[in-house]
Amino acid sequence: MYKISQRRYLGNKNRILNFIDEIIKAEVGEFDSLCDIFSGTGVVGEYFNAKNKRIISNDLLYNNYVSLNAFLNPEPFNEAKLLKIIDEFNELEVDESNYFSDNFGDRYFSMKIAKKIGYIRENIRDLFVNNDINLKEKNILTTSLMYSVDRIANTVGHYDAYIKKDIREQAFVMKMLDLSKDKNTNNEVHNTDANLLIRDIECDVLYLDPPYNSRQYCDAYHLLENLSLWNKPEVFGVAKKFDRSKIKSEYSLKSAAESFDDLIINAKCKYILLSYNNMGEKGNSRSNAKITDEEIIKSMSKRGEVKIFEKDYKAFTTGKSSHSDNKERVFFVEVKN
Repeated sequence: MYKISQRRYLGNKNRILNFIDEIIKAEVGEFDSLCDIFSGTGVVGEYFNAKNKRIISNDLLYNNYVSLNAFLNPEPFNEAKLLKIIDEFNELEVDESNYFSDNFGDRYFSMKIAKKIGYIRENIRDLFVNNDINLKEKNILTTSLMYSVDRIANTVGHYDAYIKKDIREQAFVMKMLDLSKDKNTNNEVHNTDANLLIRDIECDVLYLDPPYNSRQYCDAYHLLENLSLWNKPEVFGVAKKFDRSKIKSEYSLKSAAESFDDLIINAKCKYILLSYNNMGEKGNSRSNAKITDEEIIKSMSKRGEVKIFEKDYKAFTTGKSSHSDNKERVFFVEVKN
C-alpha cells in the first residue's frame, strides 16, 4: 500500500512533522480544527488527522487536490472493488499508442510503460463516466497511478526535465492506498487560491507552507497535473509542458510579500504557524526566498507576538544543490488582534 508520504515532492515536510507537532503541543495544546492551506501532498494534514478533528486541506494544483481527496475526503469507497481493478491494471499488456505515450514515451518513461500509463488513465475515466466507480474511487485510482508513475519516472524527482540517457526498463506496479475509513468524518478538501479561501473558512490552527521561491510547482509537476486532469492539452518544448498560466502561484512572484500580508490579515483562526525556509543567497537566483524574514515578522506581528523556532533540516532539492547548514524555521503567532 502507498502511504501519503511516499511521493517525491519539493519542500515536503515529512522529516519535520514531529517538530511541528512539538510546537503545537507546547504552544497550542488541544485543538478541534486545522487548516493546511498550502497542502502539497497533504502530509501535515494527514499527520494531525483524527476522528475528533476537522482537517481543511487546500492546494492550487489539481493533482494534489485529487490526492488529498483520495486520502482525506470522507466519501465512502469499495476497497475490494478497487483492489480487483488495480490487479487487472497490473496484468495489462498494452500495444496501442495514446496521448500519454505520444508525448511522454521515450522521455520520462519507456514507450512500453508510457502506453500502459495512458491506457490505464483513459480506463479510469471510462469507469467513472459509466458509473462503475464513484468520485472517491476515481480519485483513489488516479492517485495510485500518480504515485506509481512517480516511483519510476526518468527524472531527479520532479518534471521540469527528464534525464537524457537510455531509460532503464522497470516494472510498473500500481498499489492500493493506505486509507483510514474512520478519521475523515469532518474533513474538507479545496482546490483554489489560498488568498480567496482564507476569507471563507475558520479554524483553530492555520498552518502555512507557501512556495518559497520562483520555482513554480506547476512547472515541476506539470506531467502529474496533466495526468490527473486528463484534458489532453497540446504540449510543447523539450519537457512537454502544457499552458500553465492560470495556475501560477503569486507566492513565487515579486508580489509574494503582498499576498502573504493579505493572507495573514484575513485569517480567521486562533493560531498561525508558518514554515518558511529562507536560504538567503545560498542557492541560485531561482532558489532565493521571495519573502524576507523582516516582511514575515512585519505581517504576522499585526496579529500578535511572533515566536520563531528552528531545526536543522536536510531538504529534498532538485539534486543540484545541498546546504549543510540549512534550517527549517517555523514562525508562530497566537492571534490577539
